Amino acid sequence: MDTLKSKRLLVILIVIVILVADQIFKIWVKTHMTMGQTLPVIGNWFLIRFIENPGMAFGIDLPGKFGKPALTLFRLLAVGVIGWYLNSLIKQKVSAGLIICVAVILAGAAGNIFDSAFYGLLFSESSYSTVATLFPEEGGYAPFLYGRVVDMLYFPVIDTHYPHWFPWIGGKELVFFRPIFNIADASITTGVIVILIFQKRFFKHEEKPLP
Repeated sequence: MDTLKSKRLLVILIVIVILVADQIFKIWVKTHMTMGQTLPVIGNWFLIRFIENPGMAFGIDLPGKFGKPALTLFRLLAVGVIGWYLNSLIKQKVSAGLIICVAVILAGAAGNIFDSAFYGLLFSESSYSTVATLFPEEGGYAPFLYGRVVDMLYFPVIDTHYPHWFPWIGGKELVFFRPIFNIADASITTGVIVILIFQKRFFKHEEKPLP
């Protein structure tokens, strides 16, 4: 098998594995947990807590009627650009590590896009008292492009309170790590961090000899 074909097969495998794992986990959470429900995994520092994100990371949302579809379309454009860049990397003699990292980022971005685009059509509404149904007879909770991203991974490694003698925040709750995310988010973050750490190795250029 030639190198170009093997690189493409590796990328396809990475994207499929991450997408399938991400969607299986999200579908299970969506159809087995109520909104805000928490399941302990490892003590009190690794929890499964079901929330839905209507917009960008950390719950940021775009205002207006067309804010949500505009965000989803922007994500689709971003995935297209990442896919084009990844294809160009495959054709070049670059580090396999860089190709893997970009493939991981692509898979993560695609996983969250699927939620935004289709979950509103595929599921009934989740609430704090009812579990959602897949393919409900009455139809989904939102039209195309208006779905919400499912998040569930929660690592409150430190869950305590600031000392009372701290100015302004004394006695208030201190939680680290507070964000709740999903496998797709973790894939994007991991890919970006690894690229930043190994950027000199990934993007090294051959020095031209002096004349």
